[in-house]
Amino acid sequence: MPATPLEIVEAAKANRRTLRPALLAWFDHNKRELPWRDTRDPYAIWVSEVMLQQTQVDRVIAYYQRFLERFPTVKSLASAEVSDVLSLWSGLGYYSRARNLHKAAVELDAKHQGTLPSTVEALRTLPGFGRYTAGAVASIAFDQEAPLVDGNVARVLSRLFEIDGAPQDKTREATLWELATLLVKGERPGDFNQSLMELGATVCTPASPTCLLCPVQTHCRALAAGRVDELPPPRKLPPRKRLELAVALSHRDGNVLLARRPESGLFGGLWEMPGLVLEKGTNPYASLKALFGKRAVIGPEMLVLERTLTHRDLVLRLFPVDLPPRLKAPPDQYLEWRWIPRDQTHALGMSSAMESALDEVFPLEVKKARKRR
Repeated sequence: MPATPLEIVEAAKANRRTLRPALLAWFDHNKRELPWRDTRDPYAIWVSEVMLQQTQVDRVIAYYQRFLERFPTVKSLASAEVSDVLSLWSGLGYYSRARNLHKAAVELDAKHQGTLPSTVEALRTLPGFGRYTAGAVASIAFDQEAPLVDGNVARVLSRLFEIDGAPQDKTREATLWELATLLVKGERPGDFNQSLMELGATVCTPASPTCLLCPVQTHCRALAAGRVDELPPPRKLPPRKRLELAVALSHRDGNVLLARRPESGLFGGLWEMPGLVLEKGTNPYASLKALFGKRAVIGPEMLVLERTLTHRDLVLRLFPVDLPPRLKAPPDQYLEWRWIPRDQTHALGMSSAMESALDEVFPLEVKKARKRR
């Protein structure tokens, strides 16, 4: 019979004195060399934690280094245009993270002299600081005994203490946070939190965990019960949605027409070749004609590009569109649009899917070749 939350917490209290030093010693000898572990700068630690949310470590490293080269301080980030921030973020996905990072920097510069506060309570007042991010920054940057629970930590604790319940189950989540709060208390709280995350990322993995290498295997109730593979149970994902867009490639004299989306919603704040969502059975030619007006000339479909997003299957259908020289007001779904020199488009914030589509149908080499003629 599974243990109750109270019994689980009591077990953690009994084991914490041996669990903590074992995990810290393992972390000291086995942690990966990562650039954000070479700094105590709260700003740099904050940037890394935001980037690492829902993104693999190997993918983050180059983005992190480029970002800090361009925006080395809170003030430099606060004074930047959000489009510049999104440009450096392009390809990382979940662009609301970048927008909130910028918003928080603006607030820090205006109200806190560009300095991050050290407590969870103060950090939680800033845009983009949820419970996890606040705990990570407070513990790692400021040595506060602040708990955190991410996917890796949840998996480690679920197995160590044989916690049943599906992800997002309220009782399970409350138990995990109570355990994290209890266990973080003591020396080196930031390193302890990182040891849990590191263990989940490298040893206590979702599939094929290497339990023989685990420094706390003797404490693991799931291992003793033969339940490692079933804890935690997989998250139930919502059914994937298909999102099909008709996209217009319109260019003139080496410039391409790009439009900027509103700040909220899918691809919020990003630039793209203008277009519209195609509902099932919609005629893309008629839809593009209605979008751009009677004087627009819509050519035959030139490319279909498919991408897999987290919860969607994205399909971009590209059509050449000739427009009159003078642009009218942008369509309602965009804040602005303008002609952008092709060799400057990569400096804008664009989704990786849209960049790939633009590179396919209007590569930079074409513009260079025309210039030479």
